[in-house]
Amino acid sequence: MLKEFKEFISRGNVMDMAVGIIIGGAFTAIVTALVDNILMPVIGAITGGHSVEDMAIKVGNAAIGYGAFLQAIIDFLLVAWVLFMIIKALNKAKAAVIKEKEEAPAEPEPVPEDIALLTEIRDLLKK
Repeated sequence: MLKEFKEFISRGNVMDMAVGIIIGGAFTAIVTALVDNILMPVIGAITGGHSVEDMAIKVGNAAIGYGAFLQAIIDFLLVAWVLFMIIKALNKAKAAVIKEKEEAPAEPEPVPEDIALLTEIRDLLKK
């Protein structure tokens, strides 16, 4: 069982997934900081200095805090937009690199030794 587990862990897909999760976690922190510290203050300024998260409707003695729900939706949409823009830029850069490789002239294949030797013999016989 230990051997099977070792094989499972050492598979390429599992390692790629682990790296993706770790990088995704770090990237999430970057995007969250962007949303919380740059974009949300702008939205707060638009709403008159009120935090969206604090919005609530009072019903008797209870308060229905719909603002937290709205904040989560706004956060999601902003994070999705930032990710969309980054992925779009990466895809554009990747397409440019692929196009550049396709346009580059192909290197001629090396001539096999036997063909080169026969060509040399032919050229010597011509002389």
